[in-house]
Amino acid sequence: MTDSRGHFLTEQPNPASRELDRLSTLDALDLIQREDVSVHRALYAARESIARAIDLVAEKLAAGGRLFYVGAGTSGRLAVLDATECPPTFHSDPEQVQALIAGGPDALTHAVEGAEDDAATAAVELASRGLSEKDVVFGITAGGTTPYVRGAIAFARQRGAATVFFACVPFEQAPDVADVSIRVLVGPEVLTGSTRLKAGTATKLVLNAVSTLVMTKLGKVHGNLMVDVNTRANRKLVDRGARIVVELTGLGYEQAKQLLFVADGEAKTAIAMHRLKCDAPAARKRLAEVGGRLRDV
Repeated sequence: MTDSRGHFLTEQPNPASRELDRLSTLDALDLIQREDVSVHRALYAARESIARAIDLVAEKLAAGGRLFYVGAGTSGRLAVLDATECPPTFHSDPEQVQALIAGGPDALTHAVEGAEDDAATAAVELASRGLSEKDVVFGITAGGTTPYVRGAIAFARQRGAATVFFACVPFEQAPDVADVSIRVLVGPEVLTGSTRLKAGTATKLVLNAVSTLVMTKLGKVHGNLMVDVNTRANRKLVDRGARIVVELTGLGYEQAKQLLFVADGEAKTAIAMHRLKCDAPAARKRLAEVGGRLRDV
């Protein structure tokens, strides 16, 4: 809802923090932490719409589509973060999950004035990336009104792409036409209008859940293990991959590390090789036949 002056929920002053500048450091920190608890309550209230979004994105990606996050400011930066972390975590194709931020790459480290007010820019970028009915556009705007994001949703609908809209205000404040509308109502911020706080936290947690559970549905997780981890990225991930092979095969660490090497660093392939008593090409073929789901192998 809006207050008596017509302010959107994300712009309303928070009565609990009216004396913020007069509080001791510890009391101010306690206040922020008490307010952060509301984020989890709001996420729980929105869980059904978040689950629908996860199922929609997983369905599209399983059929060869792509996920495009679209946001401005904090929303855009969090979108870029989530998209960037998918390839090392799940060894996914970098094209599979992408992010568009108003103002382009410069906006990751600097405010690009006016970029979020351009409703046409995101459509141009999506068109250049060949957006089609196979894809999903996931718009993120805490206040629900960002023209850059709303323009992306409108263009996606024109192209026949699936759409998800995320905001931290009620639907009636800022209606949308997306296939799935997620509303996480975290309430007014401790610092009035600073949606990098509770709204930003809510955004990060939603994107964490979306990417993690979508990739789980795509067979990139076995139990709670990231069996498609990209072990070529660094030594830490080589070690993680080897420990995953140990966990799922019962081999010793050095044996698992050697098997991982023979499998070109692919933990899931190494595990399938061990279970099926076959070489890497045969293991990959069998995994492909069951959609990459190690449990089915």
